[in-house]
Amino acid sequence: MSTVKPRDGDTAATAILGLKVRPGLEREYETWQKGVNAAAAEYAGHLGAEVSPPTPLQPDWVVVYRFDSIAHLQAWINSATRQDLLDAGRRYFDGPGTQQVVRGGVQAPDPLVTAVIAHRVHPDHVDEFLDWQQRMSREEQTFEGFRGTELFRPIEGLQDEWTTLYRFDSAEHLDAWLTSGQRRKILAEGKKFNEFRLRTIDNSFGSWFAFEGNGEQAPPPSETKTAIAVWIGLYPTVVLLTLALSPLKMPLWIGLLVGNLLSSFIMSFLTMPYYVNPLLKRWLRPAPGEPAARTNRIGLAIVAGVTAFWAVAFYLITTRFWTLP
Repeated sequence: MSTVKPRDGDTAATAILGLKVRPGLEREYETWQKGVNAAAAEYAGHLGAEVSPPTPLQPDWVVVYRFDSIAHLQAWINSATRQDLLDAGRRYFDGPGTQQVVRGGVQAPDPLVTAVIAHRVHPDHVDEFLDWQQRMSREEQTFEGFRGTELFRPIEGLQDEWTTLYRFDSAEHLDAWLTSGQRRKILAEGKKFNEFRLRTIDNSFGSWFAFEGNGEQAPPPSETKTAIAVWIGLYPTVVLLTLALSPLKMPLWIGLLVGNLLSSFIMSFLTMPYYVNPLLKRWLRPAPGEPAARTNRIGLAIVAGVTAFWAVAFYLITTRFWTLP
């Protein structure tokens, strides 16, 4: 069982921005956002940026910036560079966006759905607010699919709100909690805290390369590393599925249809999070300051060794122990 404790001692900092983009300007916005992210990468302490387009669960564009400290994040957010870029890109947005900043925190290792809730709390009511959040958390933990809660204090000079992150394993389970009678009852008990903003973030796809940590992640892996990592997972997945399905003797067109469907699920829920990500973690997301040449040598050596292992294993299985029909 976890308890909600305010997070304020971690050094890393994350900004979560919600943006409404005008219909028809999405592609222009994406080009502009890439330029903004490139500018952010030039600032001290930058660890990475992620952009998530709208989904049925997440109606707005979500941009996440990670820096190694509040000071460095604040330097970027308040910079003249960013302000000039925002002025140039103002035409892409349909109304003002939202922004929450949290100190520290972890990236979820599974494809989770996160609700980000921001509260304004009077300084005289902080203790009462924390007790109320504890009651909320204890009740939340009884719901199916619950994966954790984090509570973040306001940050002087940057954000006046308390921010709470609720994580569930699916949109359905999160919605069951958000619309439950138990939550409504606790909200009624804390009426003075009922002025809040809620945003839902769908992490279903970015989770393939999300690692748990202390917030000090390196930037996301390159497209080349990503492609190699997927290949490392795809090869044994596809071969094992082919062997498993071969006794069914399905026609080629239906066999590929079923095999591709199963491989997609297996890759997302088993191969990537439990095999490839742990195996190649230090190569895909090396620790800040670790020499790139060294991590690349180690990573490519692991890739070569694993590939040779599976190639030899499947050669023996399919030629010595089992011949496919």
